[in-house]
Amino acid sequence: MKNQIKHFRLEPLEDPEFISASLATYEQNGVAKDWEVVEAHDSVAILIYHRGHDSFVLVKQFRPAVYLNNGDGMTVELCAGLVDKRLTLSQIAKEEIEEECGFGVPVEQLEKITTFHTSVGFAGSRQTLYYAAVDEGMRISAGGGIDDELIEVIELPVSEAERFIYDESIAKTPGLMFAFMWWRDKIRN
Repeated sequence: MKNQIKHFRLEPLEDPEFISASLATYEQNGVAKDWEVVEAHDSVAILIYHRGHDSFVLVKQFRPAVYLNNGDGMTVELCAGLVDKRLTLSQIAKEEIEEECGFGVPVEQLEKITTFHTSVGFAGSRQTLYYAAVDEGMRISAGGGIDDELIEVIELPVSEAERFIYDESIAKTPGLMFAFMWWRDKIRN
C-alpha cells in the first residue's frame, strides 16, 4: 500500500464527532486532583483466522496519532470498528468484517473472547474482542473499507505470529497481540 503523507499538522478540535476532551477534577484520599481525559466510543475488534490459508486476516492502515509518534503512521491491526450504531456488538463486528476484510460471517459464528479497557491513561474505552474462522467460500468482496477508508487487507501466516508480536518495527495494538496469544492457548493447543 502506497502511503504518502503531506502537510500534516495539528489544529484545535472544534465540534468533535467521535471524542470529547475534558479535565476531570476529583478528590482522592483527601487530595484534590485533576486529569485530562478523552471520552470516546467503545469498539469491537475481531481476530479472523483463515482456515484454508492457516493465517490471520488483518488490516493495515494509516493512524494519525501513530504518525505523530513514529513519522510513518501505518499500523497492522485486527479488523475493528466503533460502537456508534444502534446494533448489537456482534452485529457491528459482522458489519466490520464485511466492510474491512470482505468476508460474510454469520453473527452466530462469532465467538466473543472478552471485553477490556483500552487507552486507560486518558480514555478508558471498552473494546469487545471476537473470534471468527473464515474460508474462501465466505468471501463476498475484496474488503478495504468503505467511503474513503484506505485499508489494506493482509494475511499473516500463523507460523509468523510470535515473531510478529515481538517485531518492534511494526506498529500494532495490544489487543492484536493479546488475541494472538489467546488463539495459541485456546484454539491451536
